[in-house]
Amino acid sequence: MTTATVSPEAVSPQAAVQHQAAALPGSPSLFDQHRTAAGRPLAAVSGAEIQAPLIHGGHVRYANLDYGASAPALSVVSAYLNEILPFYASVHRGAGYASQISTSVYENARAIVRDFVGGRPDDSVIFTRNTTDSLNLLAGCLPVTDGRPDGDVLYLDIEHHANLLPWQGVPHRSIVAADTIAETIDAVRAELRQGGVSLLAVTGASNVTGEILPIRALAALAHEHGARIAVDAAQLAPHRRIDITADDVDYIAFSGHKLYAPFGAGVLVGRPDWLDAGTPHLAGGGAVREARLDGVSWATGPARHEGGSPNVLGAATLARATQVIAELDQDRWHAHESAIRSFLVEGLQEIDGVTVHQIFKDTNPDTDTIGVVNFSVEGYDAGLVAAYLSAEHGVGLRDGRFCAHPLLKRLGLPSGSLRASFGVGSRLEDAERLLAGIRDLRTKGLGWDYVVDAGRWVPANDNRTYPHWAPNTPGTAGAAPCIDD
Repeated sequence: MTTATVSPEAVSPQAAVQHQAAALPGSPSLFDQHRTAAGRPLAAVSGAEIQAPLIHGGHVRYANLDYGASAPALSVVSAYLNEILPFYASVHRGAGYASQISTSVYENARAIVRDFVGGRPDDSVIFTRNTTDSLNLLAGCLPVTDGRPDGDVLYLDIEHHANLLPWQGVPHRSIVAADTIAETIDAVRAELRQGGVSLLAVTGASNVTGEILPIRALAALAHEHGARIAVDAAQLAPHRRIDITADDVDYIAFSGHKLYAPFGAGVLVGRPDWLDAGTPHLAGGGAVREARLDGVSWATGPARHEGGSPNVLGAATLARATQVIAELDQDRWHAHESAIRSFLVEGLQEIDGVTVHQIFKDTNPDTDTIGVVNFSVEGYDAGLVAAYLSAEHGVGLRDGRFCAHPLLKRLGLPSGSLRASFGVGSRLEDAERLLAGIRDLRTKGLGWDYVVDAGRWVPANDNRTYPHWAPNTPGTAGAAPCIDD
């Protein structure tokens, strides 16, 4: 069994919960400098005040720095859910009052989402399970002539698996991103000039480092060489305004669970010709015009790919979340996020043995990044650091390879790193707690013994309890199908 033991100079239970600004790397003035912009959440979210039990005893407000995995629901969205939930019913084929209301809510959600991304009037809006589902759907709609694909899909090595694996089942090419964004664009241009590319698939913002790619420039480049562009906006949509018409983007995909909505619905928005001609994503009820015992006539439009009963509440809450995000004051929104990120990056860089990671040397941290910070701590496995921060400081963040294995290998982090991610419900204190925890780890060591259980680091002899309604099943803490991720 793998174990990690407490340091002889371990922090006391009382010290574990102390996070005075004066104890942080950097002076209190660094905290004060950003307090005005980010001292408070920008918007209220559900669960903002939940109490996390500490391994040494007592509780502390949970510092959620894992927005990049699943963001908490906006309080406005939670209230909206409670309002529409009594009217939840089947859609499209029900004559009853509740069915008519549910159908209206579901179909109106398409118009709301189309408006949120600046979609064209004829763009299809297809609700899916998540971003991964959306991009798999698009992969089944790539144009084919006489049984042969019309071209290859081109993608970078920095992609999340959602924008990597779907294309490996079709003709494809990959490019290793260069050390700078400028050189990477040059590499994309050179590959497009070779011809034979039908689709350029890129991330809007890296889920690993938060760096934003120049989507408008890449779209222009793709179109110049006869290709279309698809953007994985799972991370971009919760942090930046999107306008696919202005940017001339052909397809965009994102998820509700990262955009402050529950239920995990996703959406694909884009030009209808490929989608109407593509293989239906789910063969089943609702996707057909007419079904026979030996054949079928498929529907066109969103129905073609939404076979079966749709996730009505997921689509409705996703749409409501987009409305709330669209109403944010853009200057305040960016200032809030930038303040937390700057404070966190500067603080981490002042701690000996901590490295902050990024992909490109020419990234402007003030304008070209979202609320994601990736880092590692010398001498400690990333999973152990994450378990320590959770158990001893009540801080939640992500560790592993972030479903971006090629990128982590390229960054020299084959065993993974740590990712702090935040958003409109975050506050500067969350970053302050993380920095305090890392500083204590570097100066005092672990305050508890840790073991590996089901592939994950967990506190040994953990006596913390879950809420009465939540099962505390041994061996499932942090368990995932990919234990290396």
